[in-house]
Amino acid sequence: MVIKQIKQWFTARANAARWRPLSDWASDRGGQLRHARDGRGFVIDLPRSLPGLTRIEWGASQRSYIEGFELRMRCELKLNADMQMMVIERKLMEHLESSVFEAYTDTLRTRVDTDTPEEMRWLVMFPKQTQIESKLVRQRFGAVGINRELIMAWLDKSLSDRLAQATQDVVIEGRPFVLLSLRGNVYLRTSMADPTLAEVQALVSVLESAALSAQAVHQRIGDGGPWPTTTSVAWHSRPSEGDYNASA
Repeated sequence: MVIKQIKQWFTARANAARWRPLSDWASDRGGQLRHARDGRGFVIDLPRSLPGLTRIEWGASQRSYIEGFELRMRCELKLNADMQMMVIERKLMEHLESSVFEAYTDTLRTRVDTDTPEEMRWLVMFPKQTQIESKLVRQRFGAVGINRELIMAWLDKSLSDRLAQATQDVVIEGRPFVLLSLRGNVYLRTSMADPTLAEVQALVSVLESAALSAQAVHQRIGDGGPWPTTTSVAWHSRPSEGDYNASA
């Protein structure tokens, strides 16, 4: 026990220096970086910077399709709960489509219904948006959602430009990446072996753009926009253990 505590202390000391740029950045934005108890991750809460309260976590992956460590973010927005939309890295989309189809057609159909995360279920639940204006975004990402019009409105020029820019550095081809509007919030998840300030800042910019666009869509719905506010779907989204709860 004493040896374990000593190792954790040295790990914490090393990480304090390793993540100092991230800690300073969070502090400058009115937030705070906290280390995970085992020293193998961190949590950053940003109460005032983005459109809503934002939590950023880096730690062991909570998804089977991401090996090792991941970065996950949540921006709380209190959006219309029916705004269920996703942008997903194209190679990951193709991989998950194959996986969920195989699971759904075998004898474990019940497990697919109850245990499969939204980003997999939505690929067979919802229509795809194939007419994305940006050619680069169309080539590098897939988009699905409860309503094609909603997806088109969410993927406005600002968000599309931000996603296109991200493909040049942080969302390289084949790197798992998902961006969702779910349960009133916007979420981002991607693989990340070793977080750097530049990568975190770039991805926060994507999250911020997605949040601002989602808020605009939410406002249009509230103003009587052209989209339904209630929709019956084959599988209802439901929280599951460790599902985008942003808890390290």
